[in-house]
Amino acid sequence: MAAPLGGMFSGQPPGPPPPPPGLPGQASLLQATPGAQRPSNSTLVDELESSFEACFASLVSQDYVNGTDQEEIRTGVDQCIQKFLDIARQTECFFLQKRLQLSVQKPEQVIKEDVSELRNELQRKDALVQKHLTKLRHWQQVLEDISVQHKKPADIPQGSLAYLEQASATIPAPLKPT
Repeated sequence: MAAPLGGMFSGQPPGPPPPPPGLPGQASLLQATPGAQRPSNSTLVDELESSFEACFASLVSQDYVNGTDQEEIRTGVDQCIQKFLDIARQTECFFLQKRLQLSVQKPEQVIKEDVSELRNELQRKDALVQKHLTKLRHWQQVLEDISVQHKKPADIPQGSLAYLEQASATIPAPLKPT
């Protein structure tokens, strides 16, 4: 992930891609945004990765472990996390902008994706309904077996202990979760 994304896909030259047609001057994920404090070859992805590493490093740093000032530790960690969140928001905005461009340039692609997501959701819900129906049938059978047992008092041996033993023998063991 540390390597730049340029040239990652076949047929692409290394380096930042040209801006999309019709949107001159728009900042790319692979280009530093104007006014940002990034090196010229840095990308949002690189910045996101480095800020995540800084967050993790600040949590396990020996300086913080050996430090005694809890407020200083908290402030440092908060700053690292805030930087990570800011860059994550910028990255999210970039992808939302690209998604908006795609929806304007190719609306049929967005509709295809929505239809596909809805089909997957229907399949997932159908499987869930079938799972619940199977459980329902099982418990209906258990209840039916118990009610049939209660209707046959002649078959029940005398004494409460014998009745409990017979009743517990007909109840199936609980199902193990899969």
